[in-house]
Amino acid sequence: MQPKAIIIKTDGTNCDEEMRFAFNLAGAKAETVHLNEVFDGQKKLSDYQILGIPGGFSHGDDVMSGKILANELLNRAGDALRKFVSSDKLVIGVCNGFQVLVRTGLLPFGGKPSEDASLIVNSNASFMSQWEGLEIQDSKCVFTRGMEGKKVEYPIAHGEGKFIVKSNEVLERLKKNKQIVFIYTNNPNGSIADIAGICNESGKIFGLMPHPERYTLPTQYYNWRRTKQEPQGLPIFQNAVKYFE
Repeated sequence: MQPKAIIIKTDGTNCDEEMRFAFNLAGAKAETVHLNEVFDGQKKLSDYQILGIPGGFSHGDDVMSGKILANELLNRAGDALRKFVSSDKLVIGVCNGFQVLVRTGLLPFGGKPSEDASLIVNSNASFMSQWEGLEIQDSKCVFTRGMEGKKVEYPIAHGEGKFIVKSNEVLERLKKNKQIVFIYTNNPNGSIADIAGICNESGKIFGLMPHPERYTLPTQYYNWRRTKQEPQGLPIFQNAVKYFE
């Protein structure tokens, strides 16, 4: 089965084409859809197997990053979204998309929005755009199956990427449930426990701050002429496609 992926965009989104390209390159049938097309019924989430929420600065990150988009999804497409995530389908949110997943409450535990965790201003109070080393953890995440223990590099581009939790109990729950997917090798933003990405308890909803969709071709790597390594972001999307085979 060739899964269909819907990549939603709205005002301020700027990574939707990269995510669409990544899914298509991995073997999915992906399309970019403006959120208004979902709201007015032109497009239905139920027609797709994968939902992608890409990076950018939705609605200018007013109020807080991803908050307005999260509210729109909950208030105007809440029933469709809940049906989607309760079925055997996948969700990925990258950067601003990760922030949206936390603001909706889909991450980490499917509770109230930002109840157990949040993403706040980087410790250095600066926007950061650079490549960062990451370690892939042994987790439940569908998107990283077979990648456990590997070290990769992805670019980051965020001002509010510091992952925090409400209590130590939340952190221990994430560890116990194997929901921590990526950790930074050189924590750039002050995230607790070096966390760069997490999944929900089923492993089917995945959010991360770094951008794997920006490294799906060898030439996208900053030192590609010397290393000539395989693109380290592509397997994330290939795993999502394999899930439906």
